[in-house]
Amino acid sequence: MSASITCVGLGMKLGAHISPICKSHIEQADVVFCAASDSLFELWVKEMNLDVRSLQSYYAEGKSRYDTYKQMVEAIMTEVRAGKKVVAAFYGHPCVFARVAGDVIEVAEQENFPAQIEAGISAEDCLYADLRIDPGKFGCQHFETSQLMFYQRIIDPAGYLILWQLAVAGDRKLTRYATGKAYRQLLLERLYQHYPPDHQVILYEAAVLPIDNVRKEVIPLQQLPNATVTQATTLVIPPAISMVKDEMMMKKLAELDKTALE
Repeated sequence: MSASITCVGLGMKLGAHISPICKSHIEQADVVFCAASDSLFELWVKEMNLDVRSLQSYYAEGKSRYDTYKQMVEAIMTEVRAGKKVVAAFYGHPCVFARVAGDVIEVAEQENFPAQIEAGISAEDCLYADLRIDPGKFGCQHFETSQLMFYQRIIDPAGYLILWQLAVAGDRKLTRYATGKAYRQLLLERLYQHYPPDHQVILYEAAVLPIDNVRKEVIPLQQLPNATVTQATTLVIPPAISMVKDEMMMKKLAELDKTALE
C-alpha cells in the first residue's frame, strides 16, 4: 500500500524557489492538492502532474476559515485513505501561515499513514534577504497581528517586531479577508505602549513573479491606519531602543570564565 501524505513548499517566487525534492514529490504523486492564491502557481504545478486539484475553492467571504481548513484536510485525507500517494503543495513554506499542512499531518499520523513535510522558501526568508535583516543581530519577534491584539504578549522594542497578516488585524471570527482603518487604529494603541508615533516602520511584500518589485515602504508608525494594506502585507518594526546589558549576568560569566582557566 503506497498511501501517504507529503506536504511541500512551492516557495514565494514562481518557478524559482522550489527545491528539487519538493518538485520530485509533486511529479511522483498520484494526486496533488495545491494551496496557492495565485492561479499562475496552480498552472505551473499542473505542468508537473496530471492530477492537480485546487484548494482555493473552499474559501468564501463570510465563511469561517476554521471550517475551510477542516474541509481541506478532509479532502486531502479522503485520497490518502483511498490508498493514494498524495502531495499537498503550499505557497511558500508548508508550516509558515499554512495551518492545513500541520493539521493534515496530525490526522494522518493518528491514522498511521506515512506523513512528512518538506520545507519551502517562506515570506520570512525573503523578508530577511530583501530588508537585509540578520535576526541574530538584535533578535526578532514574530506575531500574527490579531494574536498580538487578542492576548497580552510581551514586546521587546530592542529587537525587530514582525507582524503577519496585517490586513485582517482584529478579525475575531476568521471570516473576513480584510478589516480596516479602525482596527489598525486599535493596533496602534497597543504599539504606542512601546514605540513613538514617528518611529519608522516598513510595509513589506515579497515578490511573487520574477518581474515583480519587492514592496518595502517606509512610513511613520502613526500613518499605519491610512496605509495601503493587502493580504500580502507584513509590518516590520525595527528596534526603537538600545539593548541594555545585564551587568549581573556579565559579572557571573566573568567569574565563570576565571574559574574555567584555573
